[in-house]
Amino acid sequence: MKIIELHSEAWAQLGARRAQLPHALLISGQRGIGKFDLARCFAESLLCESPTASSEACGVCPACGWLAQGNHPDFRLLQPDALAEGEGEAGETVEAGGKKKASQQITIAQVRALDDFLHIGTHRHGARVILINPAEAMNRSTANSLLKSLEEPIASTLFILVSSEQSRLLPTIRSRCQSLLVAQPARSRSEEWLVQAGVGDAGHWLALAGGSPLMAVELGGSGEGELLDALIAQMSRGGKLDPLAAAAALDRVIKAEKRPAPLKRMIEWSQKWLFDLTLVSEGLALRYFLAHAQALQRLASTSNIANLLAFSRKTIQYKLQCEQPLNSRLFLEEFFLSYAALFRTS
Repeated sequence: MKIIELHSEAWAQLGARRAQLPHALLISGQRGIGKFDLARCFAESLLCESPTASSEACGVCPACGWLAQGNHPDFRLLQPDALAEGEGEAGETVEAGGKKKASQQITIAQVRALDDFLHIGTHRHGARVILINPAEAMNRSTANSLLKSLEEPIASTLFILVSSEQSRLLPTIRSRCQSLLVAQPARSRSEEWLVQAGVGDAGHWLALAGGSPLMAVELGGSGEGELLDALIAQMSRGGKLDPLAAAAALDRVIKAEKRPAPLKRMIEWSQKWLFDLTLVSEGLALRYFLAHAQALQRLASTSNIANLLAFSRKTIQYKLQCEQPLNSRLFLEEFFLSYAALFRTS
């Protein structure tokens, strides 16, 4: 199943804009649902010289060939260097040896480099497209530099901004864009898409991804299961948890992890667990851990909503601490001691 079939409604809305394109389009929605892939397909269809009846790029014309090779003269992609290298999301960090990692922001230099591109004619006498992903990776200076181009529209030029957090964009940026909100696909359609993508236990991973199919694909093929299973095994114990033994068990898994930031990922999963536990405590439907409904119901009966909310706020600080050098064993002992205490007070 193609991404445009997964988001057929959004694709139809994009198609309706083809006759009279805006100068800037903001495509927003939940993280991991395929907004960038959808935006890329739309950009390719605009640059294609022989689009299909369904307004898709043909894939065989010279323009499609250039796009496939990454050198179409009328297309520019602005994204953080770290995203291009698969390193993650926005902010720049420094390795232990003092060498800077790839930037996690879209830089002002990238925007300024568009000047010559924008002020010459298009090479194929058609559309010119600038795709920016994710738009929230621009800092204020970068956004203000882009604003100059948005304030003075150029003929046959379309800026496509993709964002999972459009509230982080400058109001002046948002006000100059037509907005398209991409909805989360229906669960049945997402599960079908995951099965076709070769993801086993599609419903399980889709729930853990909060309904985001592309994130579910990433999780299902990433080896995240070992860390997740180890964490759930301990957190399911509630008041019967031995914090020191739990810390030792998770510390072994974390130190054996080959994927980046295992401690931070563990805290993020614990935040989702607490979110579901809070929902159950209020009689609401689970969002992430559907397969553990019984365990969460049992824990909710021995916990306190006020304490759950307080500990959920505390996990925000835990997540920030993960960004700093620390003793993982002591950190985990503190975390599990605080978690176990949730089930010892009424």
